Amino acid sequence: FYRIPYWNFNSNYFQKVREMKLSIIIPVFNEEKTISELVNRVFAVKLPFKLEKEIIIIDDGSTDNSKSVIEALDVRNLRRFYQKENLGKGAAIREGFNHAKGDILIIQDSDLEYDPKYYPSLLKPFFEKKVQVVYGTRLLNYPLKLWGKNKTILPTHLLANKFLSEFTNLLYGSKLTDMETGYKVFRREVVDSFKTKLKSKRFGIEPELTARVAKGKWRIYEVPINYYGRS
Repeated sequence: FYRIPYWNFNSNYFQKVREMKLSIIIPVFNEEKTISELVNRVFAVKLPFKLEKEIIIIDDGSTDNSKSVIEALDVRNLRRFYQKENLGKGAAIREGFNHAKGDILIIQDSDLEYDPKYYPSLLKPFFEKKVQVVYGTRLLNYPLKLWGKNKTILPTHLLANKFLSEFTNLLYGSKLTDMETGYKVFRREVVDSFKTKLKSKRFGIEPELTARVAKGKWRIYEVPINYYGRS
């Protein structure tokens, strides 16, 4: 033991840092037109802190050509899983959690409404502020405009989201601006603490994830992002 040079411990430490991994969980249902572009953007984005990528696609029983498009994807560190029938976004995310091997996990919608270019901003708080959960909030840069060139797409959805976020804050004493955001990022230990307890199969997964995080007393840090909603 005493013959092992000190620098070996030091180099092992930095080797461990270099090998930290980000698991990117992509639920897919009938996104043959967007999934290829999305995966290319995910693969192209440069991650901070020398994080490695693991891309996990969960096809949730697509009935279009999504499966063939997914099979044709040729990128490194891509893992594909297929649900036999459409069970819902929540079920796909839960399946992705079960397969993820990363130190940090991020949920990525496959319809290009959320741009992977925000990964560096979403990941920095984990290393610089030592937080456990990061949400990408759309609502700080997504004002309600009912007319004009840049009018809000689906304004009723925006208003409903604001109401749900405030209701969540009332329940759990949080200060979230965008509880329903698709960009939710977690340290592995956070997901491991509740993944076997998750029950939502469809879009109820969004409030359930937030509730599980709040009940676990995990700190949530919000990062502003832009949102490219489809009509």
